[in-house]
Amino acid sequence: MRLEHFLRAYAQRHQAKTALVAGEQRVSFAELHARVNTLALGLRRLGVGSGDRVMVYLPNGVEFVQSLYACFSLGAVVVPVNIRMTPKELAYFAVDSRPTVFIYHAESEKALEEIREQLAGVCRVVVGTVLGADTPPGLHRFEQVAVACDESLPDVKVDAEDCMILYTSGTTGKPKGAVMTHANMVVQHGYINPVEWRITADDVFLVTTPLAHRTGMARMLNALSLGATLVVMGRFEPDDALALIEREKVSAVGMVPTVARMLMPALERGAQRCASLRHLIVTGEAFPVELKRRLIELLPQVRQHSFFAMTEVGSVTGLEHEEQFTHPASVGRVTPGVEVKLVDDRGEEVSVGEAGELLVRAGIPGRFTTMRGYFGRPDETAATIVDGWLKTGDMARFDVDGYLYIVDRRKDMVLSGGFNIYTKEVEQMLLEHTAIADAAVVGVPDEVFGEAVAAFIELKPGRELEVSEVMEHSKSRIASYKKPKHVYFVDSFPRNAMGKVLKSELRARALERLNTQGVAG
Repeated sequence: MRLEHFLRAYAQRHQAKTALVAGEQRVSFAELHARVNTLALGLRRLGVGSGDRVMVYLPNGVEFVQSLYACFSLGAVVVPVNIRMTPKELAYFAVDSRPTVFIYHAESEKALEEIREQLAGVCRVVVGTVLGADTPPGLHRFEQVAVACDESLPDVKVDAEDCMILYTSGTTGKPKGAVMTHANMVVQHGYINPVEWRITADDVFLVTTPLAHRTGMARMLNALSLGATLVVMGRFEPDDALALIEREKVSAVGMVPTVARMLMPALERGAQRCASLRHLIVTGEAFPVELKRRLIELLPQVRQHSFFAMTEVGSVTGLEHEEQFTHPASVGRVTPGVEVKLVDDRGEEVSVGEAGELLVRAGIPGRFTTMRGYFGRPDETAATIVDGWLKTGDMARFDVDGYLYIVDRRKDMVLSGGFNIYTKEVEQMLLEHTAIADAAVVGVPDEVFGEAVAAFIELKPGRELEVSEVMEHSKSRIASYKKPKHVYFVDSFPRNAMGKVLKSELRARALERLNTQGVAG
Protein backbone atom coordinates (compact mmCIF):
# COMPACT_ATOMS: atom_id res chain seq x y z
CA MET A 1 0.00 0.00 0.00
CA ARG A 2 1.83 3.05 -1.29
CA LEU A 3 1.02 6.76 -1.55
CA GLU A 4 1.56 7.00 -5.31
CA HIS A 5 -0.92 4.16 -5.88
CA PHE A 6 -3.69 6.32 -4.45
CA LEU A 7 -2.85 9.12 -6.86
CA ARG A 8 -2.82 6.68 -9.78
CA ALA A 9 -6.23 5.30 -8.81
CA TYR A 10 -7.83 8.74 -8.58
CA ALA A 11 -6.25 9.76 -11.91
CA GLN A 12 -8.17 6.85 -13.45
CA ARG A 13 -11.43 7.34 -11.54
CA HIS A 14 -11.68 11.14 -11.50
CA GLN A 15 -9.50 12.32 -14.37
CA ALA A 16 -10.87 15.84 -14.70
CA LYS A 17 -11.39 16.54 -10.99
CA THR A 18 -9.14 19.27 -9.59
CA ALA A 19 -6.44 17.75 -7.44
CA LEU A 20 -4.35 20.81 -6.69
CA VAL A 21 -4.79 24.59 -6.71
CA ALA A 22 -1.63 26.64 -6.21
CA GLY A 23 -1.69 30.31 -7.13
CA GLU A 24 -2.94 30.57 -10.71
CA GLN A 25 -2.36 26.88 -11.40
CA ARG A 26 -5.22 24.37 -11.35
CA VAL A 27 -4.12 20.78 -11.88
CA SER A 28 -6.46 17.81 -12.38
CA PHE A 29 -5.76 14.35 -10.98
CA ALA A 30 -4.96 13.04 -14.46
CA GLU A 31 -2.59 15.94 -15.14
CA LEU A 32 -0.89 15.68 -11.74
CA HIS A 33 -0.34 11.95 -12.23
CA ALA A 34 1.15 12.59 -15.69
CA ARG A 35 3.45 15.30 -14.31
CA VAL A 36 4.56 13.01 -11.49
CA ASN A 37 5.40 10.17 -13.90
CA THR A 38 7.31 12.51 -16.23
CA LEU A 39 9.43 13.86 -13.38
CA ALA A 40 9.96 10.35 -11.98
CA LEU A 41 11.38 9.22 -15.32
CA GLY A 42 13.64 12.28 -15.40
CA LEU A 43 14.91 11.60 -11.89
CA ARG A 44 15.53 7.99 -12.87
CA ARG A 45 17.73 9.19 -15.74
CA LEU A 46 19.68 11.18 -13.15
CA GLY A 47 20.34 7.97 -11.26
CA VAL A 48 17.63 8.01 -8.59
CA GLY A 49 16.53 4.53 -7.61
CA SER A 50 14.89 2.60 -4.81
CA GLY A 51 16.12 3.68 -1.37
CA ASP A 52 17.98 6.77 -2.62
CA ARG A 53 17.34 10.01 -0.75
CA VAL A 54 16.11 13.11 -2.56
CA MET A 55 16.20 16.38 -0.63
CA VAL A 56 13.35 18.76 -1.52
CA TYR A 57 13.92 22.39 -0.53
CA LEU A 58 11.02 24.12 -2.25
CA PRO A 59 8.32 26.66 -1.39
CA ASN A 60 4.67 25.64 -1.46
CA GLY A 61 3.57 24.91 -5.01
CA VAL A 62 2.88 22.30 -7.66
CA GLU A 63 6.58 21.41 -7.94
CA PHE A 64 6.73 20.43 -4.27
CA VAL A 65 3.85 17.97 -4.58
CA GLN A 66 5.11 16.71 -7.95
CA SER A 67 8.60 16.09 -6.55
CA LEU A 68 7.38 14.09 -3.57
CA TYR A 69 5.13 11.79 -5.55
CA ALA A 70 7.75 11.35 -8.28
CA CYS A 71 10.20 10.11 -5.65
CA PHE A 72 7.58 7.79 -4.17
CA SER A 73 7.01 6.34 -7.66
CA LEU A 74 10.69 5.32 -7.81
CA GLY A 75 10.82 3.86 -4.31
CA ALA A 76 13.05 6.78 -3.33
CA VAL A 77 12.98 8.48 0.07
CA VAL A 78 12.10 12.19 0.29
CA VAL A 79 13.88 14.51 2.71
CA PRO A 80 11.57 17.59 2.80
CA VAL A 81 13.17 20.71 4.28
CA ASN A 82 11.32 23.87 5.25
CA ILE A 83 12.72 26.81 3.24
CA ARG A 84 12.76 28.83 6.47
CA MET A 85 15.76 26.78 7.55
CA THR A 86 19.11 28.52 7.20
CA PRO A 87 21.81 27.23 4.85
CA LYS A 88 23.76 26.04 7.89
CA GLU A 89 20.85 23.91 9.04
CA LEU A 90 20.28 22.66 5.50
CA ALA A 91 23.96 21.70 5.24
CA TYR A 92 23.58 19.49 8.31
CA PHE A 93 20.57 17.70 6.81
CA ALA A 94 22.46 17.18 3.54
CA VAL A 95 25.49 15.68 5.26
CA ASP A 96 23.35 13.51 7.52
CA SER A 97 20.90 12.16 4.91
CA ARG A 98 23.40 11.82 2.03
CA PRO A 99 20.97 12.66 -0.83
CA THR A 100 21.48 11.61 -4.44
CA VAL A 101 19.54 14.61 -5.76
CA PHE A 102 18.80 18.03 -4.30
CA ILE A 103 15.72 19.89 -5.67
CA TYR A 104 15.47 23.60 -4.88
CA HIS A 105 14.13 26.91 -6.20
CA ALA A 106 16.24 29.51 -8.00
CA GLU A 107 15.27 32.05 -5.33
CA SER A 108 17.46 30.07 -2.89
CA GLU A 109 20.50 30.06 -5.18
CA LYS A 110 22.39 32.88 -3.48
CA ALA A 111 21.71 31.59 0.02
CA LEU A 112 23.04 28.15 -0.95
CA GLU A 113 26.40 29.41 -2.16
CA GLU A 114 27.92 28.91 1.28
CA ILE A 115 27.11 25.19 1.39
CA ARG A 116 28.52 24.14 -1.99
CA GLU A 117 31.01 21.90 -0.22
CA GLN A 118 28.29 19.92 1.57
CA LEU A 119 26.45 19.47 -1.73
CA ALA A 120 29.56 18.41 -3.65
CA GLY A 121 28.74 15.33 -5.73
CA VAL A 122 25.00 15.77 -5.27
CA CYS A 123 23.02 16.20 -8.49
CA ARG A 124 21.07 19.49 -8.28
CA VAL A 125 17.73 20.24 -9.92
CA VAL A 126 16.63 23.87 -9.86
CA VAL A 127 13.10 25.23 -10.34
CA GLY A 128 12.45 28.59 -11.96
CA THR A 129 15.68 29.47 -13.75
CA VAL A 130 17.26 29.46 -17.20
CA LEU A 131 20.63 27.75 -17.49
CA GLY A 132 23.15 28.85 -20.10
CA ALA A 133 25.98 27.13 -21.94
CA ASP A 134 28.30 27.60 -18.95
CA THR A 135 26.07 25.56 -16.64
CA PRO A 136 28.28 23.60 -14.22
CA PRO A 137 28.14 19.78 -14.30
CA GLY A 138 25.48 18.23 -12.10
CA LEU A 139 23.05 21.15 -12.35
CA HIS A 140 19.78 20.67 -14.24
CA ARG A 141 16.62 22.68 -14.86
CA PHE A 142 13.50 21.14 -13.34
CA GLU A 143 11.63 21.69 -16.61
CA GLN A 144 14.32 19.84 -18.57
CA VAL A 145 14.34 16.90 -16.17
CA ALA A 146 10.54 16.61 -16.31
CA VAL A 147 10.35 16.07 -20.09
CA ALA A 148 7.85 13.60 -21.53
CA CYS A 149 9.31 10.46 -23.12
CA ASP A 150 8.25 6.95 -24.16
CA GLU A 151 9.94 5.18 -21.25
CA SER A 152 8.04 3.24 -18.60
CA LEU A 153 8.58 3.43 -14.88
CA PRO A 154 10.15 0.33 -13.33
CA ASP A 155 8.21 -1.67 -10.76
CA VAL A 156 9.05 -0.63 -7.20
CA LYS A 157 10.34 -3.43 -5.01
CA VAL A 158 7.80 -4.60 -2.48
CA ASP A 159 10.29 -4.07 0.37
CA ALA A 160 10.89 -0.38 -0.54
CA GLU A 161 8.69 0.70 2.35
CA ASP A 162 10.42 3.93 3.41
CA CYS A 163 9.01 7.15 1.92
CA MET A 164 10.31 10.08 3.96
CA ILE A 165 12.91 11.23 6.45
CA LEU A 166 11.46 13.97 8.65
CA TYR A 167 14.00 15.77 10.82
CA THR A 168 13.12 16.38 14.42
CA SER A 169 15.41 18.18 16.84
CA GLY A 170 16.83 16.30 19.79
CA THR A 171 17.76 17.53 23.26
CA THR A 172 21.43 17.23 22.30
CA GLY A 173 20.86 19.88 19.64
CA LYS A 174 21.58 17.39 16.83
CA PRO A 175 18.47 16.87 14.68
CA LYS A 176 17.57 13.25 13.97
CA GLY A 177 15.90 11.96 10.84
CA ALA A 178 12.75 9.98 11.61
CA VAL A 179 12.28 7.35 8.89
CA MET A 180 8.62 7.21 7.90
CA THR A 181 7.09 4.47 5.78
CA HIS A 182 4.27 4.50 3.25
CA ALA A 183 2.21 2.54 5.78
CA ASN A 184 2.80 5.25 8.40
CA MET A 185 1.40 7.91 6.09
CA VAL A 186 -1.43 5.92 4.49
CA VAL A 187 -2.79 4.58 7.79
CA GLN A 188 -2.59 7.95 9.54
CA HIS A 189 -3.81 10.29 6.82
CA GLY A 190 -5.81 7.99 4.58
CA TYR A 191 -7.71 6.05 7.23
CA ILE A 192 -7.42 7.26 10.83
CA ASN A 193 -7.97 10.97 10.15
CA PRO A 194 -10.99 10.40 7.88
CA VAL A 195 -12.65 8.12 10.42
CA GLU A 196 -11.93 10.41 13.37
CA TRP A 197 -12.88 13.68 11.66
CA ARG A 198 -15.38 12.49 9.01
CA ILE A 199 -13.45 14.09 6.17
CA THR A 200 -14.11 12.70 2.69
CA ALA A 201 -13.28 12.97 -1.01
CA ASP A 202 -15.89 15.74 -1.24
CA ASP A 203 -13.84 18.05 0.98
CA VAL A 204 -11.60 20.84 -0.24
CA PHE A 205 -8.51 21.27 1.95
CA LEU A 206 -6.63 24.54 2.47
CA VAL A 207 -2.99 24.43 3.56
CA THR A 208 -1.90 27.55 5.45
CA THR A 209 1.58 26.38 6.55
CA PRO A 210 4.68 25.15 4.65
CA LEU A 211 4.10 21.79 2.95
CA ALA A 212 7.48 20.68 4.32
CA HIS A 213 6.13 21.23 7.83
CA ARG A 214 4.22 18.36 9.39
CA THR A 215 0.88 20.25 9.49
CA GLY A 216 0.93 21.15 5.80
CA MET A 217 2.28 17.75 4.82
CA ALA A 218 -0.54 16.01 6.70
CA ARG A 219 -3.28 17.99 4.92
CA MET A 220 -1.64 17.29 1.56
CA LEU A 221 -1.66 13.56 2.31
CA ASN A 222 -5.26 13.73 3.58
CA ALA A 223 -6.41 15.27 0.30
CA LEU A 224 -4.44 13.11 -2.13
CA SER A 225 -5.13 9.89 -0.22
CA LEU A 226 -8.87 10.58 -0.32
CA GLY A 227 -9.15 11.92 -3.85
CA ALA A 228 -10.07 15.37 -2.52
CA THR A 229 -8.93 18.79 -3.70
CA LEU A 230 -5.91 20.51 -2.14
CA VAL A 231 -5.59 24.31 -2.13
CA VAL A 232 -2.10 25.56 -1.26
CA MET A 233 -1.12 29.04 -0.11
CA GLY A 234 2.38 30.12 -1.10
CA ARG A 235 2.50 32.37 1.93
CA PHE A 236 -0.17 32.83 4.59
CA GLU A 237 -2.00 36.14 4.56
CA PRO A 238 -5.31 36.36 6.48
CA ASP A 239 -7.31 38.24 3.83
CA ASP A 240 -5.94 36.00 1.07
CA ALA A 241 -6.95 32.94 3.08
CA LEU A 242 -10.55 34.15 3.36
CA ALA A 243 -10.61 34.94 -0.34
CA LEU A 244 -9.43 31.40 -1.16
CA ILE A 245 -11.95 29.83 1.21
CA GLU A 246 -14.75 31.76 -0.48
CA ARG A 247 -13.57 31.25 -4.07
CA GLU A 248 -12.64 27.56 -3.84
CA LYS A 249 -15.44 26.62 -1.41
CA VAL A 250 -12.89 25.27 1.06
CA SER A 251 -14.43 22.93 3.63
CA ALA A 252 -11.40 21.92 5.73
CA VAL A 253 -8.55 24.11 6.94
CA GLY A 254 -5.43 22.87 8.67
CA MET A 255 -3.62 25.36 10.88
CA VAL A 256 -1.57 25.94 13.97
CA PRO A 257 -3.01 28.21 16.68
CA THR A 258 -0.75 31.05 15.52
CA VAL A 259 -2.52 31.08 12.16
CA ALA A 260 -5.87 31.11 13.97
CA ARG A 261 -4.80 34.18 15.95
CA MET A 262 -3.58 35.96 12.82
CA LEU A 263 -6.81 35.06 11.01
CA MET A 264 -9.08 36.40 13.74
CA PRO A 265 -9.25 40.10 12.67
CA ALA A 266 -10.08 39.08 9.10
CA LEU A 267 -12.74 36.66 10.36
CA GLU A 268 -14.30 39.33 12.52
CA ARG A 269 -14.62 41.51 9.42
CA GLY A 270 -15.87 38.81 7.09
CA ALA A 271 -16.82 35.48 8.68
CA GLN A 272 -19.64 35.16 6.15
CA ARG A 273 -17.00 34.45 3.49
CA CYS A 274 -16.37 31.10 5.20
CA ALA A 275 -19.85 29.65 4.65
CA SER A 276 -18.37 26.53 3.02
CA LEU A 277 -16.07 25.72 5.94
CA ARG A 278 -16.91 22.59 7.95
CA HIS A 279 -13.66 21.38 9.56
CA LEU A 280 -10.95 23.25 11.46
CA ILE A 281 -7.98 20.93 12.07
CA VAL A 282 -5.59 22.33 14.65
CA THR A 283 -2.37 21.08 16.17
CA GLY A 284 0.76 22.64 17.60
CA GLU A 285 0.94 24.36 20.97
CA ALA A 286 -2.04 24.35 23.32
CA PHE A 287 -5.07 25.93 21.66
CA PRO A 288 -6.31 28.71 23.99
CA VAL A 289 -9.89 28.21 25.14
CA GLU A 290 -10.91 31.80 24.44
CA LEU A 291 -9.62 31.51 20.90
CA LYS A 292 -11.63 28.30 20.41
CA ARG A 293 -14.71 29.97 21.82
CA ARG A 294 -14.41 33.00 19.55
CA LEU A 295 -13.90 30.80 16.48
CA ILE A 296 -17.06 28.85 17.28
CA GLU A 297 -18.99 32.09 17.73
CA LEU A 298 -17.82 33.36 14.34
CA LEU A 299 -18.06 29.99 12.56
CA PRO A 300 -20.92 28.07 14.23
CA GLN A 301 -21.13 25.56 11.36
CA VAL A 302 -17.51 24.43 11.83
CA ARG A 303 -16.33 21.42 13.83
CA GLN A 304 -12.99 21.86 15.58
CA HIS A 305 -10.60 18.93 15.69
CA SER A 306 -7.47 19.19 17.82
CA PHE A 307 -4.93 16.48 18.42
CA PHE A 308 -1.62 15.69 20.07
CA ALA A 309 0.99 14.24 17.73
CA MET A 310 4.73 13.80 17.33
CA THR A 311 6.82 13.23 14.23
CA GLU A 312 8.00 9.85 15.51
CA VAL A 313 4.60 8.45 16.52
CA GLY A 314 1.95 10.30 14.54
CA SER A 315 -1.36 11.08 16.21
CA VAL A 316 -1.46 9.95 19.85
CA THR A 317 -4.69 11.50 21.12
CA GLY A 318 -7.54 13.63 19.82
CA LEU A 319 -10.07 16.05 21.26
CA GLU A 320 -13.38 16.28 19.42
CA HIS A 321 -15.53 19.33 18.88
CA GLU A 322 -17.86 18.64 21.81
CA GLU A 323 -14.89 18.08 24.13
CA GLN A 324 -13.11 21.37 23.43
CA PHE A 325 -14.77 23.02 26.44
CA THR A 326 -15.63 20.02 28.64
CA HIS A 327 -11.93 19.04 28.77
CA PRO A 328 -10.06 22.15 27.61
CA ALA A 329 -6.80 21.33 29.44
CA SER A 330 -6.62 17.82 27.99
CA VAL A 331 -5.01 16.72 24.71
CA GLY A 332 -7.83 14.20 24.34
CA ARG A 333 -8.30 10.45 24.43
CA VAL A 334 -6.07 7.87 22.79
CA THR A 335 -6.38 7.43 19.02
CA PRO A 336 -8.01 4.06 18.21
CA GLY A 337 -5.38 1.47 17.32
CA VAL A 338 -2.66 3.23 19.33
CA GLU A 339 -1.45 2.02 22.73
CA VAL A 340 -0.31 4.44 25.42
CA LYS A 341 1.11 3.81 28.86
CA LEU A 342 2.65 6.04 31.51
CA VAL A 343 5.61 4.71 33.49
CA ASP A 344 7.79 5.78 36.41
CA ASP A 345 11.59 5.79 36.52
CA ARG A 346 11.60 2.00 37.03
CA GLY A 347 9.41 1.37 34.00
CA GLU A 348 6.37 0.50 36.12
CA GLU A 349 2.96 1.83 35.06
CA VAL A 350 1.65 4.62 37.26
CA SER A 351 -1.85 4.87 38.67
CA VAL A 352 -4.63 7.02 37.22
CA GLY A 353 -4.02 10.63 38.15
CA GLU A 354 -0.26 10.16 38.61
CA ALA A 355 2.31 11.55 36.19
CA GLY A 356 4.62 9.26 34.26
CA GLU A 357 6.67 9.22 31.09
CA LEU A 358 4.49 8.80 28.00
CA LEU A 359 5.23 5.66 25.97
CA VAL A 360 3.47 4.96 22.66
CA ARG A 361 3.14 1.74 20.63
CA ALA A 362 1.28 0.86 17.44
CA GLY A 363 2.36 -2.62 16.38
CA ILE A 364 5.70 -3.18 14.68
CA PRO A 365 7.51 0.14 14.11
CA GLY A 366 6.90 1.34 10.57
CA ARG A 367 3.79 -0.79 10.03
CA PHE A 368 1.15 1.43 11.60
CA THR A 369 1.79 4.97 12.88
CA THR A 370 5.16 4.89 14.65
CA MET A 371 8.32 5.56 12.68
CA ARG A 372 10.62 2.75 11.60
CA GLY A 373 13.57 4.37 13.36
CA TYR A 374 16.13 7.14 13.15
CA PHE A 375 18.11 7.29 9.90
CA GLY A 376 21.69 6.10 10.39
CA ARG A 377 21.32 5.98 14.19
CA PRO A 378 20.78 2.38 15.30
CA ASP A 379 21.86 3.05 18.87
CA GLU A 380 19.50 5.98 19.33
CA THR A 381 16.70 3.99 17.70
CA ALA A 382 17.30 1.09 20.10
CA ALA A 383 17.30 3.46 23.08
CA THR A 384 14.08 5.17 21.94
CA ILE A 385 12.05 2.14 20.83
CA VAL A 386 12.04 -0.73 23.34
CA ASP A 387 9.79 -3.75 22.74
CA GLY A 388 7.86 -1.63 20.25
CA TRP A 389 7.22 1.10 22.84
CA LEU A 390 8.52 4.51 21.79
CA LYS A 391 9.74 6.66 24.67
CA THR A 392 8.51 10.20 24.04
CA GLY A 393 10.20 11.96 26.95
CA ASP A 394 6.89 13.70 27.76
CA MET A 395 5.41 13.54 31.24
CA ALA A 396 1.65 13.03 31.31
CA ARG A 397 -1.27 11.77 33.40
CA PHE A 398 -4.65 10.16 32.71
CA ASP A 399 -7.91 11.04 34.41
CA VAL A 400 -10.57 8.45 35.27
CA ASP A 401 -12.34 8.98 31.94
CA GLY A 402 -9.22 8.28 29.87
CA TYR A 403 -8.38 11.87 28.96
CA LEU A 404 -4.65 12.54 28.72
CA TYR A 405 -2.96 15.63 30.15
CA ILE A 406 0.60 16.64 29.29
CA VAL A 407 2.08 17.91 32.54
CA ASP A 408 5.59 18.61 31.29
CA ARG A 409 6.67 18.64 27.68
CA ARG A 410 9.78 17.12 26.25
CA LYS A 411 12.85 18.41 27.93
CA ASP A 412 13.71 21.92 26.86
CA MET A 413 11.20 22.25 24.02
CA VAL A 414 9.45 25.47 23.03
CA LEU A 415 6.42 25.46 20.72
CA SER A 416 6.26 28.69 18.74
CA GLY A 417 3.81 29.14 15.89
CA GLY A 418 3.39 25.37 15.65
CA PHE A 419 7.15 24.79 15.23
CA ASN A 420 9.22 22.75 17.67
CA ILE A 421 12.24 24.64 19.03
CA TYR A 422 14.70 22.77 21.20
CA THR A 423 16.48 25.12 23.55
CA LYS A 424 19.73 23.17 23.41
CA GLU A 425 20.03 23.98 19.72
CA VAL A 426 19.53 27.71 20.37
CA GLU A 427 21.96 27.63 23.30
CA GLN A 428 24.68 26.03 21.18
CA MET A 429 24.20 28.70 18.55
CA LEU A 430 24.58 31.47 21.16
CA LEU A 431 27.73 29.87 22.56
CA GLU A 432 29.40 30.31 19.17
CA HIS A 433 29.71 34.02 20.01
CA THR A 434 33.15 34.79 21.41
CA ALA A 435 31.76 37.09 24.13
CA ILE A 436 29.29 34.57 25.59
CA ALA A 437 30.45 32.31 28.41
CA ASP A 438 27.16 30.46 28.94
CA ALA A 439 23.58 30.59 27.72
CA ALA A 440 20.26 29.15 28.87
CA VAL A 441 17.03 29.33 26.88
CA VAL A 442 13.41 28.97 28.01
CA GLY A 443 9.99 29.43 26.48
CA VAL A 444 7.72 32.29 27.54
CA PRO A 445 4.11 33.10 26.57
CA ASP A 446 3.59 35.07 23.37
CA GLU A 447 0.27 36.57 22.27
CA VAL A 448 0.76 35.75 18.59
CA PHE A 449 2.91 32.63 18.47
CA GLY A 450 1.85 30.86 21.67
CA GLU A 451 5.40 30.82 22.97
CA ALA A 452 8.58 32.73 22.21
CA VAL A 453 12.24 32.09 22.96
CA ALA A 454 13.83 33.93 25.90
CA ALA A 455 17.61 33.70 26.23
CA PHE A 456 19.62 34.29 29.41
CA ILE A 457 23.27 35.08 28.70
CA GLU A 458 26.34 35.07 30.93
CA LEU A 459 29.22 37.05 29.40
CA LYS A 460 32.91 36.30 29.62
CA PRO A 461 34.85 38.51 32.07
CA GLY A 462 35.50 41.97 30.67
CA ARG A 463 33.28 41.48 27.62
CA GLU A 464 30.26 43.56 26.65
CA LEU A 465 27.42 42.75 24.30
CA GLU A 466 24.27 44.50 23.09
CA VAL A 467 20.93 42.80 22.44
CA SER A 468 21.16 43.91 18.81
CA GLU A 469 24.49 42.08 18.47
CA VAL A 470 22.91 38.89 19.79
CA MET A 471 20.14 39.21 17.23
CA GLU A 472 22.61 39.80 14.41
CA HIS A 473 24.67 36.79 15.52
CA SER A 474 21.54 34.62 15.45
CA LYS A 475 20.35 35.85 12.07
CA SER A 476 22.58 33.74 9.82
CA ARG A 477 22.96 30.77 12.14
CA ILE A 478 19.45 29.61 12.87
CA ALA A 479 15.96 29.77 11.37
CA SER A 480 14.15 33.03 12.11
CA TYR A 481 11.41 31.37 14.17
CA LYS A 482 14.07 29.91 16.51
CA LYS A 483 15.81 33.21 17.27
CA PRO A 484 15.48 34.66 20.78
CA LYS A 485 12.76 37.26 21.01
CA HIS A 486 13.82 38.29 24.52
CA VAL A 487 17.43 38.55 25.73
CA TYR A 488 18.50 38.96 29.36
CA PHE A 489 22.08 39.36 30.59
CA VAL A 490 22.87 37.83 34.01
CA ASP A 491 25.95 37.56 36.20
CA SER A 492 25.37 33.86 36.84
CA PHE A 493 22.71 31.15 36.48
CA PRO A 494 20.75 29.59 39.36
CA ARG A 495 21.88 25.97 39.70
CA ASN A 496 21.02 22.95 41.83
CA ALA A 497 23.47 20.91 43.91
CA MET A 498 24.52 18.98 40.81
CA GLY A 499 25.33 22.18 38.94
CA LYS A 500 22.33 21.92 36.62
CA VAL A 501 20.74 25.21 35.53
CA LEU A 502 17.32 25.71 37.15
CA LYS A 503 15.31 26.65 34.10
CA SER A 504 12.08 26.85 36.06
CA GLU A 505 13.62 29.73 38.02
CA LEU A 506 14.83 31.41 34.84
CA ARG A 507 11.36 31.07 33.34
CA ALA A 508 9.86 32.72 36.43
CA ARG A 509 12.38 35.57 36.12
CA ALA A 510 11.52 36.05 32.46
CA LEU A 511 7.80 36.14 33.19
CA GLU A 512 8.36 38.69 35.95
CA ARG A 513 10.37 40.93 33.64
CA LEU A 514 7.84 40.60 30.84
CA ASN A 515 5.00 41.49 33.19
CA THR A 516 6.78 44.56 34.54
CA GLN A 517 8.72 45.76 31.49
CA GLY A 518 7.02 44.18 28.47
CA VAL A 519 10.28 44.30 26.50
CA ALA A 520 13.54 42.40 26.24
CA GLY A 521 16.34 43.71 28.40
